[in-house]
Amino acid sequence: MQKKMIKKGLTLAAMALSLAGITKAQQAPSNKVVADKIIAQVGDDIVLQSDIQEGVNQYRSNPEFTNLPPDLECHILKTQVMMKALAIQAQRDSLPFSDDEVTQAFQSKIQMYLQQFGSRERLEQAAGKTIEQMRQEWTPDLKQTLLAQKMQRSIAQDVTITPVEVEAYYNQIPKDSLKFYESQFEASQIIIYPQPNEDVIAYIKNELEDWKKQVEDKKANFAALAKLYSDEPAAKQTGGQLSINRQDDKGRIDPDFMNAAFRLREGQISPVIKSQMGYHIIQMVSRAGNDAIVRHIIKIPPVTDEEVQIIQKRMDSIKDLLSTGKMTFPEAFNRYNEDKDAKYNAGAIYGYDNYSPVTSFTIDQLQDKDLAKLLPTMKVGDFSDPQVFTDQTGRQGVRIIYLRVRSEPHRENIKDDYDKIAQRALAVKKQDALDDWLTKHMKDFYIQIDPSFAHCPELAQWMKSTNEKVEHYSSMELKN
Repeated sequence: MQKKMIKKGLTLAAMALSLAGITKAQQAPSNKVVADKIIAQVGDDIVLQSDIQEGVNQYRSNPEFTNLPPDLECHILKTQVMMKALAIQAQRDSLPFSDDEVTQAFQSKIQMYLQQFGSRERLEQAAGKTIEQMRQEWTPDLKQTLLAQKMQRSIAQDVTITPVEVEAYYNQIPKDSLKFYESQFEASQIIIYPQPNEDVIAYIKNELEDWKKQVEDKKANFAALAKLYSDEPAAKQTGGQLSINRQDDKGRIDPDFMNAAFRLREGQISPVIKSQMGYHIIQMVSRAGNDAIVRHIIKIPPVTDEEVQIIQKRMDSIKDLLSTGKMTFPEAFNRYNEDKDAKYNAGAIYGYDNYSPVTSFTIDQLQDKDLAKLLPTMKVGDFSDPQVFTDQTGRQGVRIIYLRVRSEPHRENIKDDYDKIAQRALAVKKQDALDDWLTKHMKDFYIQIDPSFAHCPELAQWMKSTNEKVEHYSSMELKN
């Protein structure tokens, strides 16, 4: 039963891995050249040998997959064939679907990789292609995957799980295989930024306007000025150059910066623009539709110790309101928080699990080392003293941390971890429903498999069902 659980988990995970990925761009190139060939056909769609090899590389390079099937290639080809059949059936059943769903899936995937690589340029360098090229290359696979997932949900939509079934599932897990959970934290924050002196802001604006005029008068080069004066650390290497996309970078790039950039003609320089990070001038280098290459110089107005102390005192008063129960955290957040990025997540603090943001995290999933030191010292319901910090953009702020949830390290048990166990039990039951559907319906698809995979039991059975159906119709035609 345990082996069955592992196998099912991998099958579902493979559906996620089948999304067009960038993994192969991060792997060392092989000196061995293998001629590609067709390994399988489902309807009019094909699976290539290179598709199988890419799947193998993805599994083996992902540390999450520790218990791999003994014949990984069989497993991957089975998943590929299954996905194509499910996508075909989704179209036959006219399940609701739109191209907007593909666009949204692509943007979500790109945002994940941008978080991983840090910038559009680094991502494109690692992939060896532009984001637009990735869009064109990935779209067919994304569409197929989304259709297959819709069909899978349709098959399993009526599957439910009872407490008795959850307990039975839990009881058959070997005790030495039960998961061990580190302490999990959930926390939120209120951030207020000290306001720099107006004279400092005026000085910075004058500097930026002077540099803009120098470039426009051809007395200076924009990239050279960015390397010398921009407060962006990477500008010394990049000359302030950024590749941006009006759609893909929504939520990642300040909207005031984005709007100002896309109002420019090629070669034009913006007036001084204020964003959440600081003050900029932007030069449009080139533009094609929603894609643009710009250069910018950013200056972040410094704040004095006195200005920081003013905010600390204000935060002390806010903490008093929270600690005495005169104001709830949501009320204080809505009234005082100045972090625009936190507007829609109520100030939730994120950890990162394989580059994906999570609101329930372990200490080692935090990128903020100050928070990693602070949270273990707090109790659930505590409000921290005001903390002076520097955010990812280089701005100095003051924050109050609220610890909402903290679990103790423990071995998995049905009392404390019922919801997690129930989710896994339900996933197994849904996989059973999918397996039943495949057993009954794979004969309805034209499937051909390369003889080199004839040893794969389920693939051989699916192909046999197809052949029997073809032979049946051929005999019917002969009789007629």
